[in-house]
Amino acid sequence: MRVIGIVVSILIGLISVGFGGGGLKDLPAASGKQADAVTGREIYSNTCIRCHGIDGKGALGLQLVPKPADLTSPGIQGRLDASLFKRIHDGKPNTAMGAWSAALSDDEIWDVLAYVRTFRQE
Repeated sequence: MRVIGIVVSILIGLISVGFGGGGLKDLPAASGKQADAVTGREIYSNTCIRCHGIDGKGALGLQLVPKPADLTSPGIQGRLDASLFKRIHDGKPNTAMGAWSAALSDDEIWDVLAYVRTFRQE
């Protein structure tokens, strides 16, 4: 009887995670408009370039600890858009990467993300 109870508990847990949105899914921009890499480039140039550099690999000579993420790396480019959106929106604790949700709209964050995707190495 105890084994059946454990199995049922595990199944209920798995089902609740599945219905509860336990993981990030790749989502389109909130407004439904297509993200614009050209607009994203302008925003990137005004807000992100100081730390991530013009090429996305991190600004030379900048002494941040930990170092800013290399936006061209497979580790960053391999992440879901929703995951990267959340990182830009909420920031990364214990790093210089602050939350941009107060300064940028969701659509602007999606535009920046579209531009960051242009750093993808073939």
